[in-house]
Amino acid sequence: MSITGLGPHGERAAAPSRVALTEDDIKSARGARFSVAIVFHTTDSDWSRQSLAGIAATLGHCGAVVTEVVDCGFDAGRQIEALTRLKDEDVDAIVSIPVANAAVVESHRQVARAGRRLILHDNVPTGLLPGSDYTSLVSADNFGLGLIGAELLSPHVQADADVGLLTYGVDFYATNERDIAFARWMRANRPDLVVRTQRFAALDRVGEALEELIDDRARLAGLFVVWDTPAMDAVATLERRGLDLPVTTVDLGLGGAMNLAAGKSIVGIAAQQPYMQGVAVAQTAILSLLNRPVPGWVALPGLAVTRSNVAENYQQVWSSAAPAALLAAQRE
Repeated sequence: MSITGLGPHGERAAAPSRVALTEDDIKSARGARFSVAIVFHTTDSDWSRQSLAGIAATLGHCGAVVTEVVDCGFDAGRQIEALTRLKDEDVDAIVSIPVANAAVVESHRQVARAGRRLILHDNVPTGLLPGSDYTSLVSADNFGLGLIGAELLSPHVQADADVGLLTYGVDFYATNERDIAFARWMRANRPDLVVRTQRFAALDRVGEALEELIDDRARLAGLFVVWDTPAMDAVATLERRGLDLPVTTVDLGLGGAMNLAAGKSIVGIAAQQPYMQGVAVAQTAILSLLNRPVPGWVALPGLAVTRSNVAENYQQVWSSAAPAALLAAQRE
């Protein structure tokens, strides 16, 4: 599958195969006994847990120790504090998912200046440059995820209506790309529809934001939510309001997968591959610590998940058998 988007500096994506490790690489890494700290925007999601599992398993296979996992709780201040502390500790590399844009630029820049390898996962604050301020970005093709979300929603939306785009109110590269792609696909392929964008400032404000969108747009006939955690809150809000609207989202968490399999509100999911993204993050970190050249941007394609293929895609994303409840819901 091809990568449709461009990187944060207009660069073309490198495939994960570009950072594959050889046996000699692994042997050298085991001898070096590297240490890596992880600073995540949140660890409280299926996506985060899968990504962390991929990172930890790959680093462990290479003899590298994960010294700490920091959950920033989407708080820029907490991330700045963590990076400021870690850059002065005995750690070889830091993997970070920046929680914001301008607020966390300088704290990330100081990591590289302190001589630590900085691998960015999923997001790059504006102003940071690969090769100087950070080593590499590893992410999904977020633009492609937005396109998938739009294409899966379109068949379920009547003509001459409004579609809602419920998105994050923080300047964040990954979600920005999804927003742009969703709106662009709709303009090109469904010019009869009007995209109505509503932003939530925090995860505990999703329901409130959707309420405002519903009350403001009587012609709302479909909804795209920028990732699965707020999507499940949005689904709950729609149910509480007694509204039967088709919803698409990003990330194949268990809640979204169950909703899709049961034929409820969610009609399609643009799935990332978080475990494999985590593997690529760890491989990129190891190669950079071995002073091997690495691409400025490594990206993995998204998967178009529908009710008919949710079980097999769940198995691919989670690297485990689909739950019995998921299979039963799909059969009903």
